[in-house]
Amino acid sequence: MSKSKVYFTKDLSSEGLIKIYEALKVNLKGKVAVKISTGEPGGHNFLNPKLIAPLVKKIEGTIVENNTAYRGRRFDSKEHWKAIKEHGFLDIAPCDILDEEGEIKIPVNGGKHLKGYNLVGDHIKNYDSMLMLSHFKGHAMGGFGGALKNMSIGVASKNGKAWIHSVGRTEDPDKMWKLTDDQDGFLESMAEACLSVVDYFKPENLVYINVANNLSIDCDCDANPHNPEMEDIGIFASCDPVAVDQCCYDQIINSTDNGKTSLVNRMHKKNAIHTVEEAYNLGLGSREYEIINLD
Repeated sequence: MSKSKVYFTKDLSSEGLIKIYEALKVNLKGKVAVKISTGEPGGHNFLNPKLIAPLVKKIEGTIVENNTAYRGRRFDSKEHWKAIKEHGFLDIAPCDILDEEGEIKIPVNGGKHLKGYNLVGDHIKNYDSMLMLSHFKGHAMGGFGGALKNMSIGVASKNGKAWIHSVGRTEDPDKMWKLTDDQDGFLESMAEACLSVVDYFKPENLVYINVANNLSIDCDCDANPHNPEMEDIGIFASCDPVAVDQCCYDQIINSTDNGKTSLVNRMHKKNAIHTVEEAYNLGLGSREYEIINLD
């Protein structure tokens, strides 16, 4: 597979986000979903609404999310809507909790764990294209979270999250916690879920932007995340989810920043790169990339 283009800017501003989106030269069609993490209340590292507002407005996007499989403030829609409001996202754009009214099965045409289907929020049917706008950071279970995690766990419904985390053994969020013993199977299941989303929207209707700032070892789903130890890096964008996550991973591994140790250790401990490896094996993109610096 040939090298994919990954665009990069150190400009962590609204202008930088628009610049890197425009560099992709992709016109997302129809009704555009902007998939972000709305952030667990108590956390503070999620993408700042003021940072993303101009880009979301430019593409006339709707911010979308799903409920969580853990029993935090975003486990049910009523409290999740409060969190969305508290975090300022309702002030910048229309918002939608995709699984508020139910879920649908979309096919997984490949892989070995999810038994042929992924569960996603029913409202996904209302969108024609999606911007995967991800905060790249560590994660307690996945090792890191970027485009692939946002597209798998992020787009999955509450029950779909349980399906992925349990490696296709339960759709019950309360039962999944006893079924998290297969780490590589979980990472492979995330890749399979990504395949289903790409097949659903088609590759030309998806773009991926990773914002590598506030680089905590913990995810935005953590109500009490560890403070970042690394300096911010910048913004990465691609039409290839495998390449953009591989690039971000490589940037951290190869960084000269002395604060990278904890994040690198977490990624290694959880074998985080295996999601990228499996996504590549499933044909979702290339691990070879060319960085195009926009600065």
